[in-house]
Amino acid sequence: MATKNKGYTLIEIMVAVGIFTVVIAAPTGFFVSSLKGQQKALASQELFDNVSYSLEYISRTLRMAKKDLTGACLGSVGLNYAKTNSRSLGGVVYSGPGIKFKNYQSVCQEIFWDTSDNRLKESKNGASPIPLTSDDIKIVSFAFGPETSWDQNDNEQPRITLSMEIKGARGQRSELQPEMKIQTTISQRNLDVTY
Repeated sequence: MATKNKGYTLIEIMVAVGIFTVVIAAPTGFFVSSLKGQQKALASQELFDNVSYSLEYISRTLRMAKKDLTGACLGSVGLNYAKTNSRSLGGVVYSGPGIKFKNYQSVCQEIFWDTSDNRLKESKNGASPIPLTSDDIKIVSFAFGPETSWDQNDNEQPRITLSMEIKGARGQRSELQPEMKIQTTISQRNLDVTY
């Protein structure tokens, strides 16, 4: 009398393991790619949140700027804004593009890109600068213009087109560091009339 063995053969087990692997691997790959996408979206949102405050502050400050009627702040009478490239503040020399103006409190203020640490900073009355951007972000480029409407010799309302490129600077992998380009135009609030 022969007894029948009721086990599985090696081939049947390998086929079952192969099918199981394919069935599990597809959703796992989808889940991992979804997770990476979510991490990148969250990093982009965090970058935008960090820059949002700074951009709003800069916009409001530039919009409320006053005309320099004495030339004490900008070096020339009747200017609304002046470009700068380097400055000595608190005994330290900073380089990078900036814009100088007389703010709504009649204080001489400058907003500039400090290229040594890639952050936007502000200085009032030549004092040591205060960072406007978090150290979690890196300013890649910062520019503004056009200068054609910044003086008293035209009939145009002073305006500034501000553009910057930013990148996440936190210790994330390079593919998760978001980049963003922002451009906005700010018009001075006060009418530019001859005084």
